[in-house]
Amino acid sequence: MKKELIYIVVLGLTLLTSCDKFLDVVPKDFVSPENYFQTEEEANFALAGIYSTLTQNATYASYMLGRMGLEGDESWNHYTGDRFTVADNNYGPNESRILANWREWYGGINRANIFLENIDRVAMDEAKKQSMIGEALFLRAYFYLMLVNRFGDVPLILESIKTSDVESLQIPQTPAKQIYDKILADMEEAAEMVDDITAIGYGGRVSKSAIWGIMARTCLYVAGNPINDVSRYKEARDWAEKVIETGVHRLNPSFPQIFINHVQDIYDIEESIWEVEFWGNGTGIYANLGGYVGRNNGIGNTEDPTVGYAVGATRIARPLYFKFTSDDLRRDWAIAPFRYVGKEKADTVYWEPSQLYQRYCGKWRRIYELILPRSTTRTATNFPLLRYSDVLLMFAEAENEVHGEPTDAAYEAVNQVKRRAYGYDQYTSNPTIDEADLSYQEFLEYIQDERSRELAFEGLRKSDLVRWGIYVRNMQYVAQDVAPISGDFYDFPRRTFGSVTERHTLWPIPTYELGLNPHLVQNPGW
Repeated sequence: MKKELIYIVVLGLTLLTSCDKFLDVVPKDFVSPENYFQTEEEANFALAGIYSTLTQNATYASYMLGRMGLEGDESWNHYTGDRFTVADNNYGPNESRILANWREWYGGINRANIFLENIDRVAMDEAKKQSMIGEALFLRAYFYLMLVNRFGDVPLILESIKTSDVESLQIPQTPAKQIYDKILADMEEAAEMVDDITAIGYGGRVSKSAIWGIMARTCLYVAGNPINDVSRYKEARDWAEKVIETGVHRLNPSFPQIFINHVQDIYDIEESIWEVEFWGNGTGIYANLGGYVGRNNGIGNTEDPTVGYAVGATRIARPLYFKFTSDDLRRDWAIAPFRYVGKEKADTVYWEPSQLYQRYCGKWRRIYELILPRSTTRTATNFPLLRYSDVLLMFAEAENEVHGEPTDAAYEAVNQVKRRAYGYDQYTSNPTIDEADLSYQEFLEYIQDERSRELAFEGLRKSDLVRWGIYVRNMQYVAQDVAPISGDFYDFPRRTFGSVTERHTLWPIPTYELGLNPHLVQNPGW
C-alpha cells in the first residue's frame, strides 16, 4: 500500500499529460491560484507540491545524501565528480549545489505561501482543511529551518511572490534568532492542527509527533552556537517529552530492520516518525519520483545487477568506527564490513583492518529492495527525518543541560537506546551496559558520541557539531588522523577534513542571489 501523497503526484502526472514530469506542473499551473484551489482534489495536489520540495535532487533525493558535507566528521565523499565542491569542503559562494539547495527551499516556501493564501477558497471538510493548513505551515517552517541552520541570516518571506518580479525578490535578511522564533511559533501552531501519527498511520506525512520532535531539534539549535539562547534547552526537553509521553513510540528491537523498512517501504511509526518518501525504480511515469538513497550512499557496486548499482560515494572516517565497541550491533550495519566483488551472486570480500577509510555506509542496502529489476539510476528507499531514538537522545541532552547534571530520566533515555544497540530489551535495566555516575561534562560527551553511533549518515552531524561549538576541532582531528596514511586515495579525506576553518560553519550566500538582491550581506569569511 503506497503513500497517499505519492498517489496524488502520480494522479497529477496522469491527468496533466502535457507536462513531462510533476515538477513541470508546479511553476506552470500550481502557482497560478486562478487555476487551482477550486476543489479538494486540487488542494491535495497543491499540498503534495509543497511536500515534493523534500524529494528534489537539491534536497534529500541526492545532494543532501553525503554530497554537501552534512555528515561532518562521520564520513567523506569519494565520488570523483564531487571533487572541489561543497562535498569535500572546497567551495566558494559560486558553488552550484548550495545555490540549488537555497532555491529549492525558497521554491517550497513560495508554494506554501500560495497554499496558505488560497486554501480557504476550497469547500471541503473543515477538520481536514485545518490539518492541511497545519501541514503547510509546518513545512514552510521546516524549509526555513534548513535555510537558517545552514546560511544564518536569510530573507524571511511570508507572502507569495512572482519570481518574474525582480523587485519582489529584493528583501533584506532577517536575523537568525528572529527566524528561529518564527519557526517555533509556526510549528507550535501547526502542531495543534495536524493529526496524531496513529490517525495517519505512516511516517510520510506530518504528524503531531513529527512536529514536536522537530521542535525539540530546533530548540537545541537555538540553545547552542551561534545563537546561544540557553533558555531553549527547557523547551527542547519539554517538546521531546511530549513525543515520549504519547505512548505510541518505542525503538524497533532490531537496528538493521529500521533501514530495511526504509528500503522495503514498510512503515514503523513507533520508531520512524517522519520520512521523505520516494517511489519506483526510475522507469515509466515513476522515473523522477525515486531518490538516490542506497545508490549514492550505499555499499559500492557497479558490476553485479542482482545487488543493485551503488556509486558508494559515502566512505567513513576512521574515528567513527572507533566510537563503537565490538559488542555494539550498530557498528557493522552502519559501517559495512565488506565490499561486493564480481558480477553475480552478491559475492563479498571483507575489508582489512587497515582499510577503515575505504568502508562504505551500510545503512540502506539495495539487496533488500523488493522492486525489480533494481535500477541503476533511482531507488524507492525512504530517508528518515526523525526517528524515536533521536527524540530520546535529544530529551536526555536537554535534561542534562536544564539540571546541570544527568537525571534518572536522562539516564533512562540514553540507556534505552544503548540497550537496543547491544541486543537487549529497551525497557529492562541492564547494569552490565547501562550508563551511570557521569558528570555533566561526561554525559554531554557521551551524548555527542552516541548521536554519531546511532544517527550516522542521516544528515544531522554537522549541525550538531556546530551547535556544540566543536565542528572545526572535530574536523581537524580527523584530518590529523588521516594525514600520516600514504597513498593518493587518501588525498580525498585529507582535503575534506583538512580544509575546514571557522567560515565553514555557515555556507556562503550564493553569488547569484547576491547579484539579484543588493540587500543581501555575505557571511563572514566568504
